[in-house]
Amino acid sequence: MNRLRAVVVCLVLACAAVVSPIATAAPDTTAGSGWSALPVPAAAPPVTVKDLAARGPRDVWATAYEHTADGLRPLLYRWDGTAWSRDTTFPGAGEPGWLGKVQFVGDEVWIFHNRAGSGEILRRSAAGTWSAVPLPQTLWTYQDFAAVPGGAWVVGEDSTGLKVLHYDGSGWTTRSTPDDVLFLMGITARTADDVWAWADRRTGGMAVLHWDGTAWRDAKVPLPTNGNVHTMLLEPSGRATIGGSQYTDGVGRTYLMTFDGHAWRTTYPPLGDTYTEGMVRGPDGALWLPVRSDRAFQSKYARVGGSRTTFSYGPKRTNAIDVNPRALVKAGTSLLSLGTVEIYGSKPNLMSERRGG
Repeated sequence: MNRLRAVVVCLVLACAAVVSPIATAAPDTTAGSGWSALPVPAAAPPVTVKDLAARGPRDVWATAYEHTADGLRPLLYRWDGTAWSRDTTFPGAGEPGWLGKVQFVGDEVWIFHNRAGSGEILRRSAAGTWSAVPLPQTLWTYQDFAAVPGGAWVVGEDSTGLKVLHYDGSGWTTRSTPDDVLFLMGITARTADDVWAWADRRTGGMAVLHWDGTAWRDAKVPLPTNGNVHTMLLEPSGRATIGGSQYTDGVGRTYLMTFDGHAWRTTYPPLGDTYTEGMVRGPDGALWLPVRSDRAFQSKYARVGGSRTTFSYGPKRTNAIDVNPRALVKAGTSLLSLGTVEIYGSKPNLMSERRGG
Protein backbone atom coordinates (compact mmCIF):
# COMPACT_ATOMS: atom_id res chain seq x y z
CA MET A 1 0.00 0.00 0.00
CA ASN A 2 2.81 2.46 0.83
CA ARG A 3 4.49 1.70 -2.50
CA LEU A 4 1.20 2.33 -4.35
CA ARG A 5 0.70 5.61 -2.47
CA ALA A 6 4.18 6.77 -3.47
CA VAL A 7 3.46 5.99 -7.12
CA VAL A 8 0.19 7.95 -7.00
CA VAL A 9 1.89 11.00 -5.48
CA CYS A 10 4.61 10.93 -8.14
CA LEU A 11 2.02 10.72 -10.91
CA VAL A 12 0.07 13.68 -9.50
CA LEU A 13 3.19 15.82 -9.25
CA ALA A 14 4.23 14.91 -12.77
CA CYS A 15 0.80 15.73 -14.20
CA ALA A 16 0.70 19.09 -12.43
CA ALA A 17 3.97 20.05 -14.08
CA VAL A 18 2.90 18.85 -17.54
CA VAL A 19 -0.49 20.57 -17.77
CA SER A 20 0.70 24.08 -16.94
CA PRO A 21 0.50 26.28 -20.05
CA ILE A 22 3.05 28.74 -18.69
CA ALA A 23 5.63 26.37 -17.25
CA THR A 24 8.17 27.36 -19.91
CA ALA A 25 7.50 31.11 -19.80
CA ALA A 26 10.03 33.70 -18.64
CA PRO A 27 12.30 32.66 -15.76
CA ASP A 28 10.76 32.99 -12.32
CA THR A 29 12.06 35.27 -9.58
CA THR A 30 11.78 32.90 -6.66
CA ALA A 31 14.80 34.24 -4.84
CA GLY A 32 13.83 37.24 -2.74
CA SER A 33 10.22 37.15 -3.91
CA GLY A 34 9.05 37.79 -0.35
CA TRP A 35 5.96 35.56 -0.31
CA SER A 36 5.14 34.05 3.09
CA ALA A 37 2.32 31.83 4.37
CA LEU A 38 -0.40 33.24 6.64
CA PRO A 39 -2.50 30.91 8.82
CA VAL A 40 -6.24 30.88 8.07
CA PRO A 41 -8.85 29.28 10.37
CA ALA A 42 -9.83 26.05 8.65
CA ALA A 43 -13.30 25.45 7.24
CA ALA A 44 -15.04 22.21 6.29
CA PRO A 45 -13.39 21.20 3.02
CA PRO A 46 -13.76 21.39 0.13
CA VAL A 47 -13.85 25.20 0.08
CA THR A 48 -14.33 27.67 -2.80
CA VAL A 49 -12.92 31.22 -2.53
CA LYS A 50 -15.03 34.03 -4.02
CA ASP A 51 -13.60 37.50 -3.34
CA LEU A 52 -11.04 39.57 -1.46
CA ALA A 53 -11.15 43.33 -0.80
CA ALA A 54 -9.04 45.74 1.25
CA ARG A 55 -9.65 49.21 2.64
CA GLY A 56 -6.10 49.30 3.99
CA PRO A 57 -3.41 47.07 5.50
CA ARG A 58 -5.54 46.38 8.61
CA ASP A 59 -8.99 46.00 7.07
CA VAL A 60 -9.27 43.17 4.54
CA TRP A 61 -12.37 41.00 4.00
CA ALA A 62 -12.64 37.68 2.20
CA THR A 63 -15.67 35.65 1.10
CA ALA A 64 -15.90 31.93 0.38
CA TYR A 65 -18.18 28.97 0.90
CA GLU A 66 -18.03 25.38 2.10
CA HIS A 67 -19.39 22.40 0.15
CA THR A 68 -21.31 20.39 2.74
CA ALA A 69 -23.60 17.38 2.54
CA ASP A 70 -26.51 19.81 3.00
CA GLY A 71 -25.34 22.19 0.27
CA LEU A 72 -23.27 25.36 0.24
CA ARG A 73 -22.50 27.30 3.44
CA PRO A 74 -21.18 30.90 3.46
CA LEU A 75 -17.77 31.80 4.88
CA LEU A 76 -16.52 35.26 5.86
CA TYR A 77 -13.01 36.15 7.04
CA ARG A 78 -11.26 39.34 8.12
CA TRP A 79 -7.57 40.29 8.18
CA ASP A 80 -6.74 42.94 10.81
CA GLY A 81 -3.10 43.39 9.85
CA THR A 82 -1.94 40.65 12.20
CA ALA A 83 -4.12 37.57 11.69
CA TRP A 84 -7.09 36.13 9.82
CA SER A 85 -10.25 35.50 11.83
CA ARG A 86 -13.61 34.08 10.87
CA ASP A 87 -16.76 36.21 11.22
CA THR A 88 -19.97 34.32 12.03
CA THR A 89 -22.04 37.30 13.19
CA PHE A 90 -23.65 38.25 9.85
CA PRO A 91 -27.31 37.38 9.17
CA GLY A 92 -27.66 33.89 7.74
CA ALA A 93 -24.16 32.80 8.71
CA GLY A 94 -25.37 29.32 9.66
CA GLU A 95 -27.85 28.91 6.81
CA PRO A 96 -27.46 27.45 3.30
CA GLY A 97 -26.11 29.89 0.73
CA TRP A 98 -22.95 31.63 -0.35
CA LEU A 99 -21.21 35.01 -0.25
CA GLY A 100 -20.06 36.80 -3.39
CA LYS A 101 -18.26 40.05 -4.05
CA VAL A 102 -17.32 42.32 -1.13
CA GLN A 103 -17.13 46.13 -1.53
CA PHE A 104 -16.35 49.15 0.65
CA VAL A 105 -19.04 51.82 0.54
CA GLY A 106 -18.16 54.82 2.69
CA ASP A 107 -17.60 53.52 6.22
CA GLU A 108 -19.51 50.31 5.53
CA VAL A 109 -18.69 46.87 4.13
CA TRP A 110 -21.22 45.60 1.55
CA ILE A 111 -21.34 41.93 0.52
CA PHE A 112 -23.63 40.12 -1.88
CA HIS A 113 -25.35 37.18 -0.14
CA ASN A 114 -27.26 34.33 -1.74
CA ARG A 115 -29.38 33.24 1.22
CA ALA A 116 -31.03 29.93 0.43
CA GLY A 117 -31.64 31.11 -3.15
CA SER A 118 -32.81 34.65 -2.35
CA GLY A 119 -30.46 37.56 -2.93
CA GLU A 120 -29.61 40.34 -0.48
CA ILE A 121 -26.87 42.85 0.26
CA LEU A 122 -25.25 42.51 3.66
CA ARG A 123 -24.12 45.80 5.19
CA ARG A 124 -21.69 46.08 8.10
CA SER A 125 -21.52 49.48 9.78
CA ALA A 126 -18.39 51.12 11.15
CA ALA A 127 -19.63 50.09 14.60
CA GLY A 128 -19.67 46.44 13.53
CA THR A 129 -23.44 45.87 13.31
CA TRP A 130 -25.00 44.01 10.40
CA SER A 131 -28.13 44.71 8.37
CA ALA A 132 -29.49 43.34 5.10
CA VAL A 133 -31.11 44.87 2.01
CA PRO A 134 -33.23 42.20 0.23
CA LEU A 135 -33.40 42.19 -3.55
CA PRO A 136 -36.85 43.02 -4.97
CA GLN A 137 -37.11 39.60 -6.65
CA THR A 138 -35.49 36.17 -6.71
CA LEU A 139 -33.29 35.39 -9.71
CA TRP A 140 -32.30 32.07 -11.18
CA THR A 141 -28.70 33.26 -11.50
CA TYR A 142 -26.86 35.97 -9.56
CA GLN A 143 -23.95 36.75 -11.86
CA ASP A 144 -22.23 39.75 -10.28
CA PHE A 145 -22.51 42.66 -7.86
CA ALA A 146 -20.98 46.14 -7.61
CA ALA A 147 -21.46 48.91 -5.05
CA VAL A 148 -20.15 52.46 -4.59
CA PRO A 149 -21.41 55.45 -2.58
CA GLY A 150 -24.76 56.33 -4.09
CA GLY A 151 -25.60 53.07 -5.80
CA ALA A 152 -25.37 49.31 -6.08
CA TRP A 153 -25.98 46.89 -8.94
CA VAL A 154 -26.89 43.20 -9.12
CA VAL A 155 -26.98 41.45 -12.49
CA GLY A 156 -28.37 38.01 -13.26
CA GLU A 157 -31.17 36.17 -14.97
CA ASP A 158 -34.69 34.88 -14.28
CA SER A 159 -37.33 33.06 -16.35
CA THR A 160 -37.79 36.14 -18.56
CA GLY A 161 -34.08 36.62 -19.27
CA LEU A 162 -31.50 39.24 -18.29
CA LYS A 163 -32.12 41.32 -15.16
CA VAL A 164 -30.13 44.42 -14.19
CA LEU A 165 -31.19 45.63 -10.72
CA HIS A 166 -30.17 49.07 -9.45
CA TYR A 167 -30.29 50.23 -5.81
CA ASP A 168 -30.04 53.99 -5.20
CA GLY A 169 -29.96 53.88 -1.40
CA SER A 170 -33.73 54.00 -0.95
CA GLY A 171 -35.16 51.45 -3.38
CA TRP A 172 -34.68 49.17 -6.37
CA THR A 173 -35.34 49.73 -10.05
CA THR A 174 -34.80 47.54 -13.12
CA ARG A 175 -32.64 49.05 -15.83
CA SER A 176 -32.73 48.12 -19.50
CA THR A 177 -29.65 47.42 -21.63
CA PRO A 178 -29.06 47.75 -25.39
CA ASP A 179 -31.21 45.36 -27.47
CA ASP A 180 -28.21 43.35 -28.63
CA VAL A 181 -27.23 42.34 -25.07
CA LEU A 182 -28.04 38.76 -24.13
CA PHE A 183 -26.39 38.42 -20.71
CA LEU A 184 -24.11 40.48 -18.45
CA MET A 185 -21.05 38.49 -17.39
CA GLY A 186 -19.68 41.02 -14.90
CA ILE A 187 -20.03 44.55 -13.56
CA THR A 188 -17.79 47.05 -11.78
CA ALA A 189 -18.07 50.72 -10.79
CA ARG A 190 -15.86 53.72 -10.11
CA THR A 191 -18.71 56.04 -9.05
CA ALA A 192 -22.51 55.95 -9.16
CA ASP A 193 -22.39 57.56 -12.62
CA ASP A 194 -19.40 55.64 -13.94
CA VAL A 195 -20.31 51.95 -14.09
CA TRP A 196 -18.97 49.35 -16.53
CA ALA A 197 -20.16 45.88 -17.52
CA TRP A 198 -19.15 43.22 -20.03
CA ALA A 199 -21.80 41.33 -21.92
CA ASP A 200 -22.56 38.55 -24.38
CA ARG A 201 -24.23 39.77 -27.57
CA ARG A 202 -27.22 38.06 -29.13
CA THR A 203 -25.40 38.18 -32.46
CA GLY A 204 -22.24 36.64 -31.01
CA GLY A 205 -19.13 38.07 -29.40
CA MET A 206 -18.81 40.35 -26.42
CA ALA A 207 -19.27 44.04 -25.74
CA VAL A 208 -18.32 46.45 -22.96
CA LEU A 209 -21.15 48.66 -21.69
CA HIS A 210 -21.02 51.94 -19.77
CA TRP A 211 -23.61 53.51 -17.43
CA ASP A 212 -23.36 57.30 -17.26
CA GLY A 213 -26.08 57.83 -14.66
CA THR A 214 -28.87 57.85 -17.24
CA ALA A 215 -28.61 54.81 -19.51
CA TRP A 216 -26.50 51.80 -20.48
CA ARG A 217 -24.69 52.25 -23.79
CA ASP A 218 -22.18 50.27 -25.82
CA ALA A 219 -18.77 51.75 -24.96
CA LYS A 220 -17.39 50.68 -28.37
CA VAL A 221 -14.31 49.06 -26.82
CA PRO A 222 -12.28 47.35 -29.61
CA LEU A 223 -12.10 43.91 -27.97
CA PRO A 224 -9.98 41.25 -29.72
CA THR A 225 -11.93 39.09 -32.15
CA ASN A 226 -12.92 35.63 -30.88
CA GLY A 227 -12.23 36.76 -27.34
CA ASN A 228 -13.94 37.03 -24.00
CA VAL A 229 -13.60 39.26 -20.93
CA HIS A 230 -12.71 37.97 -17.47
CA THR A 231 -12.40 41.17 -15.46
CA MET A 232 -12.07 44.95 -15.56
CA LEU A 233 -10.00 47.10 -13.20
CA LEU A 234 -11.07 50.72 -12.72
CA GLU A 235 -8.68 53.20 -11.08
CA PRO A 236 -9.41 56.68 -9.64
CA SER A 237 -7.01 58.23 -12.17
CA GLY A 238 -9.31 57.17 -15.03
CA ARG A 239 -7.11 54.32 -16.13
CA ALA A 240 -8.91 51.04 -16.84
CA THR A 241 -7.56 47.57 -17.58
CA ILE A 242 -9.46 44.67 -19.14
CA GLY A 243 -8.22 41.09 -18.88
CA GLY A 244 -9.49 38.24 -21.02
CA SER A 245 -8.66 35.46 -23.47
CA GLN A 246 -8.55 35.40 -27.27
CA TYR A 247 -9.00 32.11 -29.13
CA THR A 248 -7.38 31.13 -32.42
CA ASP A 249 -8.09 27.64 -33.80
CA GLY A 250 -9.37 26.65 -30.36
CA VAL A 251 -6.20 27.75 -28.55
CA GLY A 252 -6.52 30.59 -26.05
CA ARG A 253 -4.03 33.27 -25.06
CA THR A 254 -4.42 35.95 -22.42
CA TYR A 255 -4.69 39.58 -23.47
CA LEU A 256 -4.67 42.82 -21.48
CA MET A 257 -6.26 46.06 -22.68
CA THR A 258 -5.39 49.36 -20.98
CA PHE A 259 -7.25 52.64 -21.39
CA ASP A 260 -5.17 55.74 -20.60
CA GLY A 261 -8.04 58.21 -20.86
CA HIS A 262 -7.70 58.58 -24.62
CA ALA A 263 -7.25 55.21 -26.32
CA TRP A 264 -7.16 51.45 -25.69
CA ARG A 265 -3.88 49.54 -26.03
CA THR A 266 -3.84 45.73 -26.31
CA THR A 267 -0.92 43.53 -25.26
CA TYR A 268 -0.35 39.77 -25.04
CA PRO A 269 1.97 39.01 -22.09
CA PRO A 270 3.40 35.46 -21.90
CA LEU A 271 0.68 34.09 -19.62
CA GLY A 272 -0.66 31.23 -21.73
CA ASP A 273 -4.44 31.10 -21.26
CA THR A 274 -4.52 32.41 -17.69
CA TYR A 275 -7.86 33.37 -16.16
CA THR A 276 -7.37 37.00 -15.09
CA GLU A 277 -10.24 37.48 -12.63
CA GLY A 278 -7.78 37.64 -9.70
CA MET A 279 -5.73 40.47 -11.28
CA VAL A 280 -4.95 43.60 -9.22
CA ARG A 281 -2.77 46.70 -9.44
CA GLY A 282 -0.02 46.12 -6.89
CA PRO A 283 1.64 48.60 -4.55
CA ASP A 284 4.54 48.79 -7.01
CA GLY A 285 2.26 49.98 -9.82
CA ALA A 286 2.47 46.73 -11.78
CA LEU A 287 -0.33 44.27 -12.50
CA TRP A 288 -0.25 41.09 -10.41
CA LEU A 289 -2.26 37.92 -10.88
CA PRO A 290 -2.20 34.29 -9.75
CA VAL A 291 -1.28 31.80 -12.47
CA ARG A 292 -1.28 28.01 -12.76
CA SER A 293 1.85 26.69 -11.11
CA ASP A 294 4.23 24.13 -12.56
CA ARG A 295 5.06 23.07 -9.00
CA ALA A 296 2.36 21.14 -7.17
CA PHE A 297 3.66 22.24 -3.75
CA GLN A 298 3.94 26.00 -4.48
CA SER A 299 1.68 28.77 -5.73
CA LYS A 300 2.80 30.97 -8.60
CA TYR A 301 2.19 34.64 -9.37
CA ALA A 302 2.82 36.81 -12.43
CA ARG A 303 3.93 40.44 -12.39
CA VAL A 304 3.23 42.43 -15.55
CA GLY A 305 5.07 45.74 -15.57
CA GLY A 306 5.03 47.42 -18.96
CA SER A 307 6.47 45.00 -21.52
CA ARG A 308 8.19 42.83 -18.88
CA THR A 309 6.51 39.82 -17.26
CA THR A 310 8.15 37.96 -14.39
CA PHE A 311 7.02 35.17 -12.08
CA SER A 312 7.47 34.34 -8.42
CA TYR A 313 6.58 31.33 -6.28
CA GLY A 314 4.90 31.22 -2.92
CA PRO A 315 6.34 29.26 0.03
CA LYS A 316 6.79 25.51 -0.24
CA ARG A 317 3.99 23.51 1.38
CA THR A 318 4.77 20.03 2.67
CA ASN A 319 2.79 17.22 1.01
CA ALA A 320 0.75 19.66 -1.09
CA ILE A 321 -0.52 18.39 -4.44
CA ASP A 322 -2.25 21.62 -5.49
CA VAL A 323 -1.79 25.20 -4.25
CA ASN A 324 -4.35 27.47 -5.89
CA PRO A 325 -4.48 31.20 -5.05
CA ARG A 326 -7.78 32.58 -6.33
CA ALA A 327 -7.86 36.25 -5.31
CA LEU A 328 -5.28 39.00 -4.82
CA VAL A 329 -5.59 42.40 -3.20
CA LYS A 330 -3.33 45.35 -2.43
CA ALA A 331 -3.27 46.00 1.32
CA GLY A 332 -1.08 49.03 1.96
CA THR A 333 2.43 48.16 0.82
CA SER A 334 1.64 44.44 0.77
CA LEU A 335 -0.08 42.00 -1.54
CA LEU A 336 -2.42 39.47 0.06
CA SER A 337 -3.71 36.34 -1.65
CA LEU A 338 -6.40 33.89 -0.65
CA GLY A 339 -7.05 30.51 -2.17
CA THR A 340 -6.98 26.83 -1.39
CA VAL A 341 -4.32 24.21 -0.75
CA GLU A 342 -4.88 20.49 -1.18
CA ILE A 343 -2.67 18.35 1.01
CA TYR A 344 -2.24 14.75 -0.08
CA GLY A 345 -5.02 12.69 1.45
CA SER A 346 -7.34 15.63 2.18
CA LYS A 347 -9.70 17.99 0.34
CA PRO A 348 -8.90 21.62 -0.58
CA ASN A 349 -8.94 24.01 2.38
CA LEU A 350 -8.16 27.69 2.81
CA MET A 351 -4.69 29.16 2.47
CA SER A 352 -3.34 32.72 2.41
CA GLU A 353 -0.03 34.28 1.40
CA ARG A 354 1.53 37.73 1.66
CA ARG A 355 4.21 39.57 -0.25
CA GLY A 356 5.72 42.52 1.60
CA GLY A 357 5.21 43.41 5.22
